[in-house]
Amino acid sequence: MPPVERRWVRSRSLKFTGNVRLLAMEFLRLTSLVVFCVALFMLGEKWFAEYGPKSNPVSVETKGAERPAVGDIPSPTTSQSPVTVKESPTVPASTPAPVAGETITLRNDVLELEISTIGGDIRRAVLLKHGDTLDPRKPFVLLETGGNHTYLAQSGLTAKGLPNHKTVFTASSKDTRLAEGQNEVSVDLTASGADGVSIVTKRYSLKRGEYLLSLSQRVVGLPEESPSPTAYFQLVRDEKPPVGGSRWVPTYNGVAVYTEKDKYQKVSFEDIAKGKASHTSDGNDGWIGMVQHYFVSAWLPEKGSRRDFFTRNLDQGLYAAGVMVPMAKAADGNWQVTVPLYVGPQEQEKLKTLADGLQLTVDYGWLTVIATPLFWLLSAIHKWVSQNWGVTIILLTLLIKLAFFPLSAASYKSMAKMRVMGPKLQKLKEIHGDDRQKLHQAMMELYKTEKINPLGGCLPVVIQIPVFISLYWVLLGSVEMRQAPFALWITDLSSPDPIYILPVLMGISMIIQSRLNPEPPDPIQAKVMKIMPVAFSVFFFFFPAGLVLYWLVNNILSIGQQWYITRQLETAGLGVAKR
Repeated sequence: MPPVERRWVRSRSLKFTGNVRLLAMEFLRLTSLVVFCVALFMLGEKWFAEYGPKSNPVSVETKGAERPAVGDIPSPTTSQSPVTVKESPTVPASTPAPVAGETITLRNDVLELEISTIGGDIRRAVLLKHGDTLDPRKPFVLLETGGNHTYLAQSGLTAKGLPNHKTVFTASSKDTRLAEGQNEVSVDLTASGADGVSIVTKRYSLKRGEYLLSLSQRVVGLPEESPSPTAYFQLVRDEKPPVGGSRWVPTYNGVAVYTEKDKYQKVSFEDIAKGKASHTSDGNDGWIGMVQHYFVSAWLPEKGSRRDFFTRNLDQGLYAAGVMVPMAKAADGNWQVTVPLYVGPQEQEKLKTLADGLQLTVDYGWLTVIATPLFWLLSAIHKWVSQNWGVTIILLTLLIKLAFFPLSAASYKSMAKMRVMGPKLQKLKEIHGDDRQKLHQAMMELYKTEKINPLGGCLPVVIQIPVFISLYWVLLGSVEMRQAPFALWITDLSSPDPIYILPVLMGISMIIQSRLNPEPPDPIQAKVMKIMPVAFSVFFFFFPAGLVLYWLVNNILSIGQQWYITRQLETAGLGVAKR
């Protein structure tokens, strides 16, 4: 190549590498700005939660055991494709006057249900093994009615004259609890049809250790000329988010529908209210439920049976989501149908065994492909190595660090060599003064001569970002982490450190780590790198303690690895400069 062409190519190459350097610097500045903005965002969340205006909760008046009928009887649909549910449901021709019903208790070792004799509504579900969000000493209540929150399960028959969720039933017993050595407990509610001949029985059954309620409806004595009855099962609730949720990083709170054809579909309360709730309406598989942070309730019809899903906007700020299932005629000539109701935590391994796709209610966001195996690895470590989730997170950090060791080693070697170049870079800065273009060209030439990649030190951080975000969603969305203690003052790894010791320690570890890195020649970039540890510490004040623990352990391991590699280079005679 002629000398003129070589000079032209070299000039273009230097210009390109100089632009890369400028882009890298701008990226670091932008990253710093984003960190500060998010930190202020999170601080605003904390202030708003403490001092901001409170939302007015939906209130449904109750008088003793009296309760106005909630929800209307849905109309069966015949559409064979996903539809937008806009039609008004059919209501009974006459609504019976409110009657003071009784409350029946059905309880096993993990779940306590309160069932009203009016309609057989499940008005309250208490999860005995999970603590309340605000007071862990009390059990968590998922379904409840009255006061500040309405969330209940209803069932009935759509045919005129047959009992529905507004009918008064008679209970076989008032307080049914699982006894010692007993594996299943059940209670029956019975009502007569308007024809005076047919009798409808609802049977509620719970097995030991399960959050799955078996609810069967049976019609006896229905006249032969009567049409085949259809049963409906629905969940009714307000749109009020769970207590303790984040305003800026909210988790999903709404309806979910799953079918093999259309997979997991979210249906927001807002779309239901606007008549834009598009979802699968019918089929022979799938389920429908209400999802909130950590917990789910879902009707799970038997696979292969006909079903029609529906969602509706009710009065008083309430929403309904349910399924209609045709009853089958038994050998004795009577009609019956059974649809289980799951009311419990989003424990992924158990949800997988109950229904296809039910585990998808655990929402890991757009990085599910990384978060899912990450949770599997966490669970395996917790099961086989440690029963403490904090120790499990530390062991996971070690495994991730080992996996990235070759990449990190190459990066730390590059940063160690950059420290050697410190005096030379300072000299170039003095030579070229304020001519930034020439300074960058000279720096790129020096890097090329010394075979140093100036961006090599950023690679481990960039690679870990997807893992970091995925672990954030795992800790945020996995009920297994909820109220899981670690040690000392850390009693809940899914919540922020209550006294901020972990974020402060993480900030100190970042400062130490930055001292091992070469100081950027650009003064603005150097200031940014000094501020970053403080910014990240403030930012992590509002992150789950488990995530801060992961980052702290990762920093400590990085410091040890970087120090070791630097000592190796010093021993090899590369003369790494000390700061």
